[in-house]
Amino acid sequence: MPTHAERKCPVLDVTSSAPYAEAAELRAMGPAVQVELPGGVVAWSVTRAEVIRELTGDPRVSRDPFQHWPGMADLPADWPLAAIALQQSFFNSHGEEHRRGRRRINPSFAPRRVERLRARVQATADRLVDDLAALPPGEPVDLRQALSNPLTVTVICDLCGVPEAGRTSLGRSIDALLDTTLPGEQVAAALGEFERILGELTDYRVEHPGDDLTTDLLAEVGKDGFTTVDVRKLLQLVIGAGFETSVNLITSAVHSLLDQPRYLELLRQGRISWEDVVEETLRHNGPSMHVPLRYAVEDIALGEDVLIRRGEPILIAFGAAGRDPAVHPDRPDTFDPLRPDKEHLSFGYGPHFCLGAPLARLETVVALSTLFARFPGLRPAEPGRAPERLTSFIVNGYARLPVLLTGK
Repeated sequence: MPTHAERKCPVLDVTSSAPYAEAAELRAMGPAVQVELPGGVVAWSVTRAEVIRELTGDPRVSRDPFQHWPGMADLPADWPLAAIALQQSFFNSHGEEHRRGRRRINPSFAPRRVERLRARVQATADRLVDDLAALPPGEPVDLRQALSNPLTVTVICDLCGVPEAGRTSLGRSIDALLDTTLPGEQVAAALGEFERILGELTDYRVEHPGDDLTTDLLAEVGKDGFTTVDVRKLLQLVIGAGFETSVNLITSAVHSLLDQPRYLELLRQGRISWEDVVEETLRHNGPSMHVPLRYAVEDIALGEDVLIRRGEPILIAFGAAGRDPAVHPDRPDTFDPLRPDKEHLSFGYGPHFCLGAPLARLETVVALSTLFARFPGLRPAEPGRAPERLTSFIVNGYARLPVLLTGK
């Protein structure tokens, strides 16, 4: 595999300390730019919204490394991105195989079915906010751990029928899998723990079926070669993606509102809606930045200067698209729920568009409206200090968000 020195390409910041500045630099360099990822892997970084749409809607671009990435054979045994990029589920499948896997879980995330979850999401948010109200006044609270995380874990685990005992360790495993600064052995250990919990879940639901996605999927075992192992792979995708996305979206939305509190007054006046806040957060600071990886099925020319050759990996920066000046020439780096156009690609584009988008939006609207109704005077515990960012170039957001809870 060619080294960084041979390719003369920039190294992507695995800590993601300044993801939008990095994306702007790469965007200025061309429609696709080769960057080095962990393990010495070189991939084409795509940060322009127009090119993201072009490539993610192109059948000549695949997500299946087992069919379309010859370089996979040269990966180090402990490659830290393997748990995501080499995941064997419809997340990393192509064509009819992807469509077949998507059809199995699509009904569970259809907008009408998600809307039926509203009462359950609201009840969970009410309980968590009640717990916040019971804390000693004036005590700083990490809102990510006190609200965003437990709300999302509860909702996705309820949906999938995960027993209470496995939920905390499940969340820790997912966090580790998405931390792109961890060495390969730690990521492998987290993946092993995740797979152990999913194995226990499917075994439990075989004996104790319920009204949940796991039970529904187990009922499909034996049809068209579908196996219990396939069920676990699908659950790994659903729980992993459904967990981190909403946690980051809720936390980022709260941070933006506290950073610019004038929008809270506009919300109270009815001049903007919670949906406006959610969509602007998705545009301005979406929950994912880069999604590894895609692969060229054949040579793909981007203009006259860039040729992505067959088998070369592609890294799509969905989180960068919302700040592309070509799409948002008016203050692209400014959070403004009043802007009429909040176009973004935070849930992807094309055949792999995120099935969980309606649920993430619902959870975030409920979390925000419930939190600020109870604590309209919510304010940062560390004003003027930027929150610590997640150490991941895959997911995007804040590792913690300390706040002070006040009713007025």
